[in-house]
Amino acid sequence: MLENTIGIILAGGIGSRLHPLTAERAKPAVPFGGRYRIIDFTLSNCLHSGLRRILVLTQYKSHSLQKHLRDCWSIYNSELGEYITPVPPQMRTGESWYSGTADAIYQNLYLLERSGADYALILSGDHIYRMDYAAMLQYHYDSGAELTVACLTVDLEEARSFGVMTIDARDRIVSFQEKPENPRSIPGESEHALASMGVYVFSMNLLAKLLHEDHGRDSTHDFGRDILPSMVGNHRVMAYRFGGASGRVTVDRYWRDVGTIDAYYEANMDLLEPVPAIDLYQGDWPIRTYEGQHPPARSVHGRSGREAEIVHCILASGTLIVGGTLRHTILFPNVRVEEGAMVQNSLLFQGVRVEEGAQLQRCIVDKHVVIPAGEKIGFDRALDAERFTVSDSGVVVIGKGYRFGGAAVVR
Repeated sequence: MLENTIGIILAGGIGSRLHPLTAERAKPAVPFGGRYRIIDFTLSNCLHSGLRRILVLTQYKSHSLQKHLRDCWSIYNSELGEYITPVPPQMRTGESWYSGTADAIYQNLYLLERSGADYALILSGDHIYRMDYAAMLQYHYDSGAELTVACLTVDLEEARSFGVMTIDARDRIVSFQEKPENPRSIPGESEHALASMGVYVFSMNLLAKLLHEDHGRDSTHDFGRDILPSMVGNHRVMAYRFGGASGRVTVDRYWRDVGTIDAYYEANMDLLEPVPAIDLYQGDWPIRTYEGQHPPARSVHGRSGREAEIVHCILASGTLIVGGTLRHTILFPNVRVEEGAMVQNSLLFQGVRVEEGAQLQRCIVDKHVVIPAGEKIGFDRALDAERFTVSDSGVVVIGKGYRFGGAAVVR
């Protein structure tokens, strides 16, 4: 199965609901968890699952993402037919960019057909989870499916944001609705629904046929809205339950779509729990990433002799805490927090500096921002909203290179 499968990662979304974190980068390239990029989770799943042929379909503001793929993921041997290849829109089938998830695959169908693969594993590059795709591929083969959709159980209210399916006693999908206003609950579980994760296994010949048909009709060219509903009842479409005992990854059943500032913030904060909901410490399933050559993290006392205070934090390499206070905070590489500064419930991206006496609460600070001495952010929502982006739940986001009292610095 693995030798006859090609992986396709959809990584071209604008990520407008994550603005300003996506002002200069694609959503899959947004930093996460102190050292990772969001796409590292999907690519690590591919690596540990044994997939060796992967196409990453890029589109908007892709430079940061392509640089990360070059620096971190140039690990396969092309002489053995292995690759992780970024594929920007090439307009081989027209003069438009990708107009939907199905259209993105259709415009690159020649690459899939040229690969000689019998199966296509279609993935999203902007979700946080760990999954053994090899087990799902085996299930697809054993069940005789033409399409297999990975699914998970969600609260009924939350299901309105997903593709929702119902299944029979043998896990065959009998109905599929994309983001329904009134989602159908699981029989016997009135408060829950079965939702698509956006992870699909297609038999290649059928996928090519469906994409050609979809291209030729009035359609949004989207898997959830168009392809999947048209297949249910006409093809053998199976549901694969996420988080079962099959596969080599330890079961944590953690999956998050980090498509909004609040969802992204909460997923990062999940990592600070005493027992995190997602297991990043499985020795044979590490999340691979690229991190530059930085010195170790360090804490020292300030000029007055005040000691650093660090409680429930994640510190990346190169961070330096000089008599500052950190509580429930994640620091990315090369962050510096000066004496008397206080940072709590926050994320500070690479190269951020917090000067003496500054206070940050429930903030996300993007790269290369200097927080001036005595500055207070996260304490007055109305005042913060005049200068920064503030999420629905009150998380303050300071954009990349923001300069206090002047124009933004572009790096």
